[in-house]
Amino acid sequence: MPALEGMRILDMTQYEAGTSCTQALAWLGADVVKVERPGIGDPSRHNMGGGPLDSEYFINWNSNKKSVTLALETEIGRGLLLELVPRFDVFVENFGPGVIEKLDIGYEVMKAIHPGIIYGRIKGFGTSGPYANYKSFDMVTQAAAGAYSVTGERDGPPLRPGSTTGDSGTGMQMALAIVSAYIQRQRTGKGQLIEISMQEAMIYYMRTAISTGSNWGERAASRNGTGGSAAMNVYPCSPFGPNDYISIVAITPPMWRNLCVTIGREDLLTDERFEKPIDRQKNVEALIAEITAWTKQHTKDEAMRILAEADVPVSAVFDTRDLFNNPHLQERGFIHSIDHKEHGKVPLMGWAPRMSESQVPIEAAPLLGEDTDDVLRQELGLSDGRLQELHQDGII
Repeated sequence: MPALEGMRILDMTQYEAGTSCTQALAWLGADVVKVERPGIGDPSRHNMGGGPLDSEYFINWNSNKKSVTLALETEIGRGLLLELVPRFDVFVENFGPGVIEKLDIGYEVMKAIHPGIIYGRIKGFGTSGPYANYKSFDMVTQAAAGAYSVTGERDGPPLRPGSTTGDSGTGMQMALAIVSAYIQRQRTGKGQLIEISMQEAMIYYMRTAISTGSNWGERAASRNGTGGSAAMNVYPCSPFGPNDYISIVAITPPMWRNLCVTIGREDLLTDERFEKPIDRQKNVEALIAEITAWTKQHTKDEAMRILAEADVPVSAVFDTRDLFNNPHLQERGFIHSIDHKEHGKVPLMGWAPRMSESQVPIEAAPLLGEDTDDVLRQELGLSDGRLQELHQDGII
């Protein structure tokens, strides 16, 4: 039995912050029905810059969902949505400021017809405060949360982190909150409103940088570690491509000793320049040069294997191509091949939580509106004739 079997979600999300949340819940067994605009759908279907439907971006964030199209700006379309609400446990949206209010489908409206509804709202800066009406995307959120400020060269400009934690990190916090509210409702019978500010959610992932390395407004270290720590650094490897690096984190005395012994430089342990942590900090450039001389003799995969087998925490800097061909991920079954109705075989990364009593196979993202007729027929009992009228009128 999937863990969340029986939970039913109306998903009115777009792009990533909301879709990551509902996809996670779908992968845990919830029945997720994505509500989209007829003919257009989630803007991310178009790869955010125009083009055909069902971009790779959309496919990666919308598997295991159904798609229903409703013209919510029409009285009939809005009415159909509200008819569906009592048949679902959760409603989730992450539209820009004011959109839900303009459509008049807010929490109070839904609560009036379904008191037990769990209503999730994701907004860039929340629904109150001076920034409440500001629009946001992942990059805006990461800048607003401080992530840019601690990324990049010490003396260079702030840089955007490569991962989209502002979006998907917010989505995971909303998913946790929804499951918590669902459990609470089982105990109390009450639904509730959940609001998450993307800025505040992203700040959660800044707690370590805030507490250990932010230096109150300065980047802690450069990308290559110059001026930072030689034992916690990124080192180049052969054949010196853009991602031919390893990341070493040898922060305890045993790890530091293992690193020196493994690279054949046990003499570094007694070298007065590097004997104590404070000495290694003072002579960081010289120590980086010594370690770099070894890493340059190996590929990143070789260096990772040699050091990791010597109990030195290390990883090659894997790029996306590396990940899809990674033997470790392949052996663990994390890389899936999905049959998509338009694109054929599509490789997708899996879902990290592995539960002994809950398995949900990953399914392809839905085509725009492909489940509209089935959902409205099953949920609302609409006849084929009525469905045909709605299609002709552009409502669905």
